[in-house]
Amino acid sequence: MLGHPTPNQADPTGDNYAFEKGAEKTEGGDGFADVWKKGFFGWEYKGKRKDLKAAYSQLLEYREALENPPLLVVCDLDRFEVHTNFTGTIKQVHAFDLNDLATNPTEPLRILRAVMGDPERLRPDIRPEDLTEDAARAFARLALSLRDRGHDSQSVAHFLDELLFCLFAEDAGLLPKGLLTRVVNAFRTNPVAFNAQLAEVFVHMSTKGGGNFGTEHIDWFNGSLFDGAEVIPLETAELDVLAQVAKLDWAEIEPAIFGTLFERGLDPDRRTQLGAHYTDRDSISRLVQPVLIDPLRRDFAALKVEVAELTMGYPLNRLAPARKKAVQAKLGEFLTRIRTITVLDPACGSGNFLYIALQALKSLEREVLLWASTTLRMPMQYPQVGPHQLHGIEINPYAAELTRVTIWIGEIQWMLHNGFAYLRDPILRPLNNIETRDALIDWSEPEHPREAEWPSADVIIGNPPFLGGKLLRSNLGADYVETLFQVFGGRVPREADFVTYWHEKARAMIEARRTERAGLLATQGIRGGANRKVLERIKQTGDIFLAWSDEPWVLSGAAVHVSFLGYDDGSANEKLLNGHLVSEINSDLTADIDLTKARRLSENLGIAFMGDTKGGPFELPGELAYPLLDGHNPDGRSNRAVLRPWVNGLDVTRRPRDMWIVDFGTHMSREDAALYEAPYAYVEAHVKPVRVQNKREAYAERWWLHVEPRSGMRVALSGLSRYLGTPRIAKHRLFVWLGADVLPDSQIIVIARDDDYTFGVLQSRVHELWALRMGTQLETRPRYTPTTTFETFPFPRPSEAERAAIALSAKRLNDLREGWLNPVGASDEELEPRTLTNLYNERPAWLADAHAVLDSAVLAAFGWTSDMSSVDILEALLKLNLERAAS
Repeated sequence: MLGHPTPNQADPTGDNYAFEKGAEKTEGGDGFADVWKKGFFGWEYKGKRKDLKAAYSQLLEYREALENPPLLVVCDLDRFEVHTNFTGTIKQVHAFDLNDLATNPTEPLRILRAVMGDPERLRPDIRPEDLTEDAARAFARLALSLRDRGHDSQSVAHFLDELLFCLFAEDAGLLPKGLLTRVVNAFRTNPVAFNAQLAEVFVHMSTKGGGNFGTEHIDWFNGSLFDGAEVIPLETAELDVLAQVAKLDWAEIEPAIFGTLFERGLDPDRRTQLGAHYTDRDSISRLVQPVLIDPLRRDFAALKVEVAELTMGYPLNRLAPARKKAVQAKLGEFLTRIRTITVLDPACGSGNFLYIALQALKSLEREVLLWASTTLRMPMQYPQVGPHQLHGIEINPYAAELTRVTIWIGEIQWMLHNGFAYLRDPILRPLNNIETRDALIDWSEPEHPREAEWPSADVIIGNPPFLGGKLLRSNLGADYVETLFQVFGGRVPREADFVTYWHEKARAMIEARRTERAGLLATQGIRGGANRKVLERIKQTGDIFLAWSDEPWVLSGAAVHVSFLGYDDGSANEKLLNGHLVSEINSDLTADIDLTKARRLSENLGIAFMGDTKGGPFELPGELAYPLLDGHNPDGRSNRAVLRPWVNGLDVTRRPRDMWIVDFGTHMSREDAALYEAPYAYVEAHVKPVRVQNKREAYAERWWLHVEPRSGMRVALSGLSRYLGTPRIAKHRLFVWLGADVLPDSQIIVIARDDDYTFGVLQSRVHELWALRMGTQLETRPRYTPTTTFETFPFPRPSEAERAAIALSAKRLNDLREGWLNPVGASDEELEPRTLTNLYNERPAWLADAHAVLDSAVLAAFGWTSDMSSVDILEALLKLNLERAAS
């Protein structure tokens, strides 16, 4: 019929295609798959009208020994079921019978030909993530609908968790097949009857021994999820949504994805503000594998070597009693370790990390059991790794409950996917080790808050919330933040990101020997500034053995960058940075020269400043400013004294916008400011309404002054005809000249120098290399700082001739840039794309040549050659820095 040879015709040896293929069962002992073709299928026959579910379970037991074929086929000589077994896809079942083959053969023949000749034709197009996102969106609609009707959020969360689990249970076989779906469809237009039926189902699920629902028996579930008959009444429109959701195959739902998306629908305002976000399986595994699983795998490899030496290739039943006992002891000791290892996620969200950790541990245990069964001929043991080994802390009660559901779904899915029976009587157990509380502050005595204690665990993993230091008060409240500062004073800098508190606590757990290793995510800004102090403490008491320094991410729908970190007490033998073996990982997550040792140099102090922080809409476009410049005031003073050109980072990287700003200096009284009549009126109308609401009393009371006018900068700039500015955050490190009358915004870093020599050194490759490594970073844009970047940089000490050469080449570079930016006679349309960013993106030959001349002059002033590598330049700069700091 198919034109396909039999196994004996195609492969007489039976190595790749055979009847009665011998296979090791997962529960121990030998068995046979009726037909097997390597890389194609495993096929199990049963007698007519026999249980195909049992046949499929039997194939699952053989699956690994059959080299995990992409298709698993069962047949009772009349019905055929082809189960897909492709990694990373939703399982699909193609079913037909002999009557279909006779009367409508097109689809059955397509399926059979794919089984025999091209399994890829049956690879499902739907990924688990796609299915899960569809389900999560629908549940989010249900959640919002119930909340809009006034139901308590916690009650909504609990009820929808129950519905979620029922949909999973009916498709996975824990409940009678399609039970909830049938009830929804039967009473879709009769909500009162549906709610009564659902309550009865919940009662049976929460009662010891279960109960009968019509002619079908419902098992006892328990586990605190099903705790009685309470349901939230659903209305017709909500039943329509539930009916649509019920059509999905919930047995294949990916809870690690579903949890976070579902959580957003339940409580969209809470976790997103603290940085919680969906973390995909591969990203989670990049921490779980090296921190939790790889150390166990290394010990498993060592165990295999020890056992091989003891057994000398013989099965266990042929060994002398002493050797047999030694092998059993070593295996038992290792299995006990896997079965008792504990994992803590101190910001567990909806359980993604714990779910992946559980699945990885269970798969490793199964691998060990299969090895013992096939190599040593030992009886197959039942898996014992389970949810009891997982601990979590989560402040959001909705997410904490969802974590428990996620873990149980993951546990049962794994057991079913690997051919094992799940636990019963009850099916679920309480997971009290998932705690709902603050992970940082213990509020048990509100008058005396103290640091929260974490449970001891072998490994800490997770994705703590990200929240920049400047956003702590607005998001967490001033009282909470003050308590946080008090409790962690001296350990975490006040300006540090919220995520660093989790890293500091994990470090302290390792130092106290209450945990072995930690693997946590962080904002990529943890590599620099105040955040880096936490990494420096980690290296003082232990060491970083794993880091991905700068990885793209999605946070609340926005593209961001994060760092992955793994650290321990310093005992790890191998260190991996960005996937490569290195000898050391520095606290700035680099591996070559440790520039974190660099110190601020006294010779550079008082030169670099952050620009003015206005604290309100003091700025105005030129078209509004020009009429005010020559306005008349009561005492005859000119408005030009308080109206100044204003620039921020955009004016440097793009085109100047002709912006101006009202600036009453650093301490002018309100009465004196009012004498500048028109500028004062502008500020009173536009700034005062904003500033009087500021939580800082001084800012609210002195509303006519900028919040941080930088008096030190103003003193340093006095007397200069021009000065240098560079954008605080920009793709390219660009320095430009600004006029003495220009007020720079806080997004400009000011260098209080007016000579071409300083401009040339700062715009050179030498300084750019230093700035890129010493500055922090915002996503893909490097950040320049007065302290860590400028004040640590050792300038050359040139001769007069070398200084003149640098100044000359710097002036030449600036003149060429200005000529390209503003060519004579160009129209506004022609000028628009002429920006410094576009220029340095294109980097034409003339620009590269001008930079090469400048770089050569700067390198010569240091006494270095033009062919020095970047690493050599940085190494030499660090040496100079340390020498000057020491003297």
